[in-house]
Amino acid sequence: MTALESLIEQLEETAARLRAGDLGADDAAAAVERCAELASQLGGELDARARAASAEEPPGQEKLL
Repeated sequence: MTALESLIEQLEETAARLRAGDLGADDAAAAVERCAELASQLGGELDARARAASAEEPPGQEKLL
């Protein structure tokens, strides 16, 4: 499993716990914070992948702004 897949799985599991409505206020707040952390990590991973992919573009190809 890749890092991206692992982060997605963790985010989905945490979100499912929130949607279930079985958490107390403190646990729900912690789960919301965890979702935010995971989303931030996912964004960083996607950004890194996008930079890596753009670095591999063949010469002579124009980039769209």
